[in-house]
Amino acid sequence: MSKLSQRMLALVACLACVGAVQAQAGDGQARPADTKVEVPAPALDDGPYLSYEPGQVSARWVCGGKLVERKIPAPRWPVEVKPECGYPRAIEVSAPATPDAGAPVKGVSRIAALSDVHGQYGIMVQLLRANGVIDQYHEWRYGKGHLVIVGDVFDRGPQVNQALWLIYELERQARKAGGGVHLLLGNHEIMVLANDLRYVNDGYKTNAALLGKPYPELYGPDTVLGRWLRSKPVMAQIDDLLFVHGGIAEEYLALGLDRNDANARYRASLGTPKAVWSQDPVLSGLYNGKTSPIWYRGYFKDPQLDQARVDAILRRSGVKRIVVGHTSMKTVGLYFDGAVISVDSSIKNGESGELLIVENGRLSRGTLDGRRLPLTEPASAED
Repeated sequence: MSKLSQRMLALVACLACVGAVQAQAGDGQARPADTKVEVPAPALDDGPYLSYEPGQVSARWVCGGKLVERKIPAPRWPVEVKPECGYPRAIEVSAPATPDAGAPVKGVSRIAALSDVHGQYGIMVQLLRANGVIDQYHEWRYGKGHLVIVGDVFDRGPQVNQALWLIYELERQARKAGGGVHLLLGNHEIMVLANDLRYVNDGYKTNAALLGKPYPELYGPDTVLGRWLRSKPVMAQIDDLLFVHGGIAEEYLALGLDRNDANARYRASLGTPKAVWSQDPVLSGLYNGKTSPIWYRGYFKDPQLDQARVDAILRRSGVKRIVVGHTSMKTVGLYFDGAVISVDSSIKNGESGELLIVENGRLSRGTLDGRRLPLTEPASAED
């Protein structure tokens, strides 16, 4: 018998052996041949997950399916954390974040905005590089310009943590240059912090098990990113533009909350289960899936909403335009005679995306190859 034939026979025997083992259930009983075996998703190269501890920062990664841990002394801030895997650059860890005051920002000549990244770090980086917001080393190059991420960095995609760390780093760099980075909370940030994990990438569930914590606890109040996320607002105003993930509904305005109060109530109630917030008339207005600022889709889904009603919403909000994400479109687009701008350009699909660019009041769309296209018509809904 040839060596090749011997190898083939050995392979067949091996496969038969594997089949016999798989035919036995864990209790020794035979399992039907068509029973599906749940196989955990592969671990992602991921991290760091950083936590504040007395006098130090605790750092953990999952690299090649294995846990890596380090302790970094923190005699003063910032503290540098060098990469192991996952996010590929060193991180300058600042002191625990304090709540964003939420005051309107005025006198900004350049704004770039996007939303619904959903773990598609590569598309986000490509957009920011092509449109001059960051350089080839992923460092801030937008000067005194401002970058707004209109919610939903979490869920679906495989590089949520990388996207969060890039935004964290750019925030510090932009502030130093006289500009700004504004991360707003969307419904998916709030879902994860409330332990609603319906859309979490399966690889992160595997990593959480390797890290020994439930996924939401990786962003708990004692963690660097968790403390930072809990400092962020849901709504932010830059000049005459209001940025909010879902939108401003008439029913929300009926609550009578000013913007600072609403942002503070969101911060204080993050993680509140539905059984609690649904019984509170104010919290219900902030969290319900129909008319709350993080879930509202009325600008695109309500056939009764007309120009006059949208203009009234703008007047009551004290702004000229409302910039929203949440409802997926093919491109950035204008609605209601420019009163509403949608910036959810379906980045979540990992194939394409756009930025809203505002330069001295002039609006355009920034593409993946750096072109600036006119922003004059409503975008088509995602297929």
